[in-house]
Amino acid sequence: MKRRNLLRGALAAGLTAPALAALTAARTDVDQTLSPDTPQDLADLEAAAESYGYGYHGQAPTRVLADLVTDFTTLRPLLTIPQPAPVRARLCRTAGQMAGMTAIVLHDLGSRRESRAWFATAARAAAESGDPHLRAWVLAREAMVPLNYGAQKAAAQLADQARQTAGTRPTAAAVLAAAVAARAYALNHQNEQARQALTAADALMNRLPASERSDTWLTYGEQKHHVHLSHAFTTLGDARRARESQQRALELSAPTSTMTRTLLNIDAAACAHHDGDTEQACRRTVDALTALPADYRTGLVRRRALDLYEAIPAQHHHERAVRELRDVVAG
Repeated sequence: MKRRNLLRGALAAGLTAPALAALTAARTDVDQTLSPDTPQDLADLEAAAESYGYGYHGQAPTRVLADLVTDFTTLRPLLTIPQPAPVRARLCRTAGQMAGMTAIVLHDLGSRRESRAWFATAARAAAESGDPHLRAWVLAREAMVPLNYGAQKAAAQLADQARQTAGTRPTAAAVLAAAVAARAYALNHQNEQARQALTAADALMNRLPASERSDTWLTYGEQKHHVHLSHAFTTLGDARRARESQQRALELSAPTSTMTRTLLNIDAAACAHHDGDTEQACRRTVDALTALPADYRTGLVRRRALDLYEAIPAQHHHERAVRELRDVVAG
């Protein structure tokens, strides 16, 4: 409880140097123990990992981050106790899931370097767990860091690795990898490859078992699929298909899915810009951003809004709606 409160206090001011130092210390404590031999009694930790997989549920990302990292650090003493191989594998799988979800929150907050460091720890844990689907999930999720922050080639490479690791079986990791690859190809102007990856993602989604279709960070539900399709089709300039996915994703998104709903609204604004109504695109994005709590108006959401602003030709930057978007993104 003391560690949890300290982390919450450190993170209250955002991803400051002391907060990042506390996160690094927590990750390193566990990271250094990811080698031979290990633990017991994993049920509570496995249940905690499953619970975190359901996302923010209206909570501030920094609060979720503090709780998640606190529970992650409880793995350390278990990792130092020799245990049978099957128990060790379960523990490493849980460590990989928790480290990966910590990386997701850091990505959403815009802390790319820290996110990559946590994904590296997640990859080590996943490799030691012997679970290829977890390894593929980590790679696909890691690909979303360069994808969302301007390094499309790196994103495509990671997504391709994820697809190779996942194989052809219909798993959550395999669908995610194909969908992320499609987005990376689209951003990289490899339109034919993007459409092929979208076709593959749809085919895998149609065969995905019900057990992997729930709406969590660790699985792959219909809502998540349409969120990825929305961004891919928006980037491809296919506004009709993009809007279909935006509408379906919003129907499936809970009112508390603040970040997801905002990203979908920004995708819709980008479609309006593509159709020639730049003023509406800017106003819709400004409305989406100003409606957000301050904790959400950073990182990924800001990056997506900035992508829209940068897509507007310079000769329009003097227009009032475009200036308002610039000011909101800058602020």
